[in-house]
Amino acid sequence: MESYTPMQAIKRRMFAMRNGVVADALRKGGSPFPIIFGINLPQLVEIASSTGKNKELAEKLWGNTTTRESMLIAPMLMPVQEFGIEDARRWASGATVAEVADILCHRLLRHLPFAWALAEEYADSYIGLRLAFNLVASDPEHALRIAEAAIGNETLRPLAERLKEEAEYLR
Repeated sequence: MESYTPMQAIKRRMFAMRNGVVADALRKGGSPFPIIFGINLPQLVEIASSTGKNKELAEKLWGNTTTRESMLIAPMLMPVQEFGIEDARRWASGATVAEVADILCHRLLRHLPFAWALAEEYADSYIGLRLAFNLVASDPEHALRIAEAAIGNETLRPLAERLKEEAEYLR
């Protein structure tokens, strides 16, 4: 019986689940990743849940910036208790694609004890606003302050206005 490293096992599962139609659509849609398996989110969640939390593996996958699915699954594998503020800053800075930022915020960053501090630190970026969206229900006033600070940024204005609207509704 062959034995695979955890990275090899995940890559083999990704390869087995690849979807060329989805991968082609993502490429045509402008996804910047050279390697796209076309795996959907529920399939990635399934792979992650069967793999379990593993910091070393999560870091290796996050470092595999050429493969879409590697960056999407990495936050699902990272143990929250082993992920410090410097790790969070490094990963937040490396999330240069909206899809990756969304998964990073939803699956990992929002669970950190310093999530609000991180949202404030990155309030002038997409990832800061997306993180605040993940946290808005816990403190609408905090989210409102972040949204109002970002509304002046023309690029972020539509997202900041939606966050402001959500925060005002939840107040």
